[in-house]
Amino acid sequence: MAIPHAAPGEVFDARPLGGALKNAQSTTLIRAQELEVIRLVLPAGKRLPEHSVAGEITVQCVEGVIRFFVNGDPRTMHAGDMLLLAAGETHALEALDDASVIVTIHLAQGGK
Repeated sequence: MAIPHAAPGEVFDARPLGGALKNAQSTTLIRAQELEVIRLVLPAGKRLPEHSVAGEITVQCVEGVIRFFVNGDPRTMHAGDMLLLAAGETHALEALDDASVIVTIHLAQGGK
């Protein structure tokens, strides 16, 4: 069964999860031909290892605090902070608190 994603023109909730954060899971909010939007839910201490994606990405910390590494260089992000990464740029992240993050990926040539 396919996982439902927001359809063009459909309104969806991207607000902070608040009290529901502890039990929430990461989910893909939008999946289109050239765009993917993911809400990552990260418990404190969770790390995502160094990786890269083919397209440009934005990362917005919605709640909590994360340490985001760009080419090994750390940046601390708090709720409301956002950054842009170039296509193929190596990055990793670590949740310093329970956190949720919205990641937008421009999918190169209609795929990852």
